[in-house]
Amino acid sequence: MKNITDKLSRPIKDLRISVMDTCNYRCPYCMPADKFDDDYQFLKKEQRLGFSEIEKVVKVFAGFGVNKIRLTGGEPLLRRDLDRLIKFLKRIDGINDIALTTNGQLLQRQLPKLIEAGLDRINISLDTIDEDLYYKMSGKRGKLSVVLDAIDAASESSLKSVKLNCVVQKGVNDDQIIPLLERYQDTNVVVRFIEFMDVGTKNGWTKEEVIDFNDIVQIIENKWKISPVEPNYIGEVASRYKYDNHQGEIGFITSISKPFCRTCSRARLSADGKLYTCLFAHQEHDLMPLIRNNKDEELAQIIASIWQNRDDRYSEIRNQSKDNKERIEMYMIGG
Repeated sequence: MKNITDKLSRPIKDLRISVMDTCNYRCPYCMPADKFDDDYQFLKKEQRLGFSEIEKVVKVFAGFGVNKIRLTGGEPLLRRDLDRLIKFLKRIDGINDIALTTNGQLLQRQLPKLIEAGLDRINISLDTIDEDLYYKMSGKRGKLSVVLDAIDAASESSLKSVKLNCVVQKGVNDDQIIPLLERYQDTNVVVRFIEFMDVGTKNGWTKEEVIDFNDIVQIIENKWKISPVEPNYIGEVASRYKYDNHQGEIGFITSISKPFCRTCSRARLSADGKLYTCLFAHQEHDLMPLIRNNKDEELAQIIASIWQNRDDRYSEIRNQSKDNKERIEMYMIGG
């Protein structure tokens, strides 16, 4: 194994793989319905990486020090036989953690075979527990009760961790912070609040809609006392907090107010074989020709070169940047 670092001395430890660019939701902050209507052209099947092709790429990344894989979308559970891919990836030398991010609508039926295949952890998007608001925020496509049942099933399973991701927007769902916590504060389910981010260019982001970390903490501390705890590992995305009088855990992902670029060890692979070195990237590296032409040695050389030349720190410099280039949309590379 040859561990590699980028220009800011950051190693590569995590690979996030989008297995499907399509989604069964139309959440406004990711895939707004007016921009992604029924006529929108998503990738055709043959344009997506096959499971054996994904396996080939992961073996290269594992050789450079990657030990954690996260499967994302779009909605990854729309990808047929996803458990087969998990089984393939889990047997790769060096890969010891496989996670999944999903909206949860299709989860409960698939959960047993995903766990049997080797799934370790799961993140489920849940922006509200108000049924009408959930329906609206999913682009009028999601059923809250189905997702809540899936969360319960996941929390009672053998998974190592179950986390909920709530993107908080001012005037949209900021009144859901307390209800969400009340539901899960004495369970093993971690609730994480994510500052509304300017991922891509199609979600209508404005800073005025952002409720930052300090404001969310204040809302919580008006009701409960919470205290920070140490991260589980260097480079962990979420700031962790515990209640003083409840057993649950709360996380905060602070890309706007407290960027964590300096410890970012994540690369992202899109469903059509493009590599991105930042969630806010506007530059892509197309690996598909190398993958499909079986140029494995060249593939490894290119990936190493891409990472070693990486200097991304968008969240640190967003307020200084005059760059108006279009950034990759979240649905292409997950969160």
